[in-house]
Amino acid sequence: MGKNKRIKSLLAGLSQDVLSSLQKPSKRNVAKHVLEEKELPPRNQVPLKRRKLTGLLGPGWEDYDATNLVPFYVEPSEVPQDLRKYFSQRERYFSLYNQGCLLDEQGWYSVTPEAIANAIADKCRCFTILDAFCGVGGNAIAFAQTCERVIAIDNCETRLRLARHNAVIYGVQDRIEFILGDYISFAKSYPTLPERTRTAIDVVFLSPPWGGINYISPESVANDGQSTSTPNYGLERIKPIEGADLFQLTKGITPHIAFYLPKHVDLEQVSALTKRETIEVQEAWMSNKLKAVTCYFGGLAKGQEHLLSS
Repeated sequence: MGKNKRIKSLLAGLSQDVLSSLQKPSKRNVAKHVLEEKELPPRNQVPLKRRKLTGLLGPGWEDYDATNLVPFYVEPSEVPQDLRKYFSQRERYFSLYNQGCLLDEQGWYSVTPEAIANAIADKCRCFTILDAFCGVGGNAIAFAQTCERVIAIDNCETRLRLARHNAVIYGVQDRIEFILGDYISFAKSYPTLPERTRTAIDVVFLSPPWGGINYISPESVANDGQSTSTPNYGLERIKPIEGADLFQLTKGITPHIAFYLPKHVDLEQVSALTKRETIEVQEAWMSNKLKAVTCYFGGLAKGQEHLLSS
């Protein structure tokens, strides 16, 4: 079945408002749309030795290339002070960063490090997975290497363009359907679609905003700036809706859910999300530091794999 036909079947029956919010950028018009409506950074923000008329992706990829949307940093001196600690870890986020991967400000502090994204993708092997908050594409790129089909949704056109750009660098752009839209609207409408016309989604990956760059509460930082004992992170702090509501909404699509959460999340709240069901919690460590946890539900949890394959 061709890509256009698959998209039509996935969205069939949605209201016009939802369809408008979920309209997939085409290869040709998304670049034009962004370039006409967004104020682009001056070209002198891109290092001189990286300036190419064809963009970072090279000739033939102009429809995917997002070179002019954000700066491509090469030297620490080019990076804003508040992002330098993230820039120093750029190859942890994208091992192919030096080939031209692009991130916006939010992407620098919210993208899942590649090793962690790969571990999650290995756990989430299935036919069709939906990345509900794809950002600059770290997880979607990893999923495209373990799943047959990836549906990546984000409500920010710039980040969606950056995700498409980065997917080309990893050679997986043809396995990902990038949809510009609001996941909450999509999740509310999906169960109302006739079963015979909607595409089955096996797994949903949730990595919603945790509350910005300072999601660890100020109370957990001492006067000298050093972290003290960090209070548990409550699911009510998740955006755009509380974590418990987001989880229940997603269960209307599939029971097989991977929920990427802060390292200090309140696990009692996570446990309360479901009854009489095993939840597997996978810790993500890098350089002896706990970075985050991923909570697996349904057939993704150890001992319940048969639920996903049935």
